[in-house]
Amino acid sequence: MNLDHLRLFVRIAATQNISQAGQALGLSAAVASNHINKLEESLGVRLVHRTTRKVSLTEEGVAFLPHAEDVLASVEAAEASVGAGESTPSGTLRITAPASFGRLHLMPAMKGFMQAYPKLHVDCRFSDSIVDMVEGGFDIAIRNAELKNSSLIARKLATDKRIVCASPEYIAEFGEPQSPLELSLHQCVTLTGLDHWQFKTANGDVSLKVKGRFRADNGEAVRDACIQGLGITINSTWIAHQQLKSGELKQILKDTPLISDTAIWAVYPSTRQLAPKVRAFIDYFVEFFGDDPYWDNL
Repeated sequence: MNLDHLRLFVRIAATQNISQAGQALGLSAAVASNHINKLEESLGVRLVHRTTRKVSLTEEGVAFLPHAEDVLASVEAAEASVGAGESTPSGTLRITAPASFGRLHLMPAMKGFMQAYPKLHVDCRFSDSIVDMVEGGFDIAIRNAELKNSSLIARKLATDKRIVCASPEYIAEFGEPQSPLELSLHQCVTLTGLDHWQFKTANGDVSLKVKGRFRADNGEAVRDACIQGLGITINSTWIAHQQLKSGELKQILKDTPLISDTAIWAVYPSTRQLAPKVRAFIDYFVEFFGDDPYWDNL
């Protein structure tokens, strides 16, 4: 059985498009289609339904997919074990990550990572939208949300400490709230979908819905709106640590911390064998960020 044919089949299952899958592997649409024909002939079954717009897996294709993935993962692990080991993964590592975290914290470390693994190619997509990593053909997704898909595995990369902030200018003009309940008297800048804030107080947990005139779907935009004095907001320390150090932002409500169990996770599909390129990424960035990430050293 041809491994290149298997790789193409797995990519087709993710993209539902023969031409797109072939392009990702450096194949023309005609060659890709021929490869799939040969794989089906060797197995004696039809693996995909073809239409003019997309393809879908047959019942046999669905049954065959996890086995194909396991074969490819096992081959990668075997090749690594007789080469230079886990230090020399190869191929293309496709990553999806939140735009702000990717730009601020993955990119500064990317040169060191790629120097450590010179046979590895990296293809990143930075977006604040939660993408389907299997459908998109991604090897790893960086997320700070709760893992809901049981077919995926999550490995913690770093902490995601969240605090309440305001600019000195806002505090000078409108005052500083001394308790969470006083937030109802203030403008609050919110990240889209996160307007319920929960606090741990001496009298128990407090949950409230905040309001304000500005919200955005990007963490850096929310941070910058807070710097401009548009209101009080919640910031992750990884996105606001430089502004907190410079004094552009000030942490408030320190005695009533937010209730939050978020973290930065590396998420990847569940298989019996973890691909060397995925393991290399996770191990490198777990060590790079460490138990006490640099953004928490305020």
